[in-house]
Amino acid sequence: MKFARFEYKGDISLGMVKEEEVVVLDGSLLDTYKETDTHYKLADVKLLPPVIPSKIVCIGLNYREHIEEIGAKVPERPQFFLKPPSSLIGHGDEIIFPPGAERVDYEGELAIVIKDKMKDTPEDETLNHVLGYSCFNDVTERAIVMKNIADLILAKGFDTFSAFGPYLVTDLDPNNLELKTYLNGRLMQNDNTKNSVFSVQQILNYLSQCMTLYPGDVVITGTPKGIGPMKPGDVVQVEVEGIGRLRNTARSN
Repeated sequence: MKFARFEYKGDISLGMVKEEEVVVLDGSLLDTYKETDTHYKLADVKLLPPVIPSKIVCIGLNYREHIEEIGAKVPERPQFFLKPPSSLIGHGDEIIFPPGAERVDYEGELAIVIKDKMKDTPEDETLNHVLGYSCFNDVTERAIVMKNIADLILAKGFDTFSAFGPYLVTDLDPNNLELKTYLNGRLMQNDNTKNSVFSVQQILNYLSQCMTLYPGDVVITGTPKGIGPMKPGDVVQVEVEGIGRLRNTARSN
């Protein structure tokens, strides 16, 4: 099923997407919900980030060709860092370059949304705790990272540097999805999640040993080969098979 969190005439609602319409739901995806008689055309609503997480956990160095691209070594365990929820934007929102930015990169990724509390979860049980999947653009000020890798969170944590959406989709195989990123209509990243170093189950098992994951938390699973810079006015789209395309435009502050 495909879900959306959206705004219509100032009101924020949860909905189920059916073709070109969204049916308003009463309740919560994290608990129980039911369909109402209210529905809108998708073209008439503003799509918002599917959830507001307590944290965004990001996996780095998880696609083999990307690891080769940047000259790194294949990690023995998942490498992760955090992004602040204040960096979130939704489909159609603008990615705003911070003052003094030298190189701002797109990084298309698959996002996992957690359904319920996870702590020390066995690998074969991890997918039972997943609510669904979405698209994510892990925007990065690359010049900061290149100067000092210790500033990774700074480089990735600016406001608007976490584009997320447009939908939350259930019932997908997260370990076999095509992932593509387009810059002004040109295909820049093209890979499949099956080429990840660590599967979604391995990632969630490991993270749940390091921290407690809470309902609504977001885990992004790494970017493939083909990262590159954006400039003001560029349009970047992240597409994940079975989910859709997340579209955002870049602009200067």
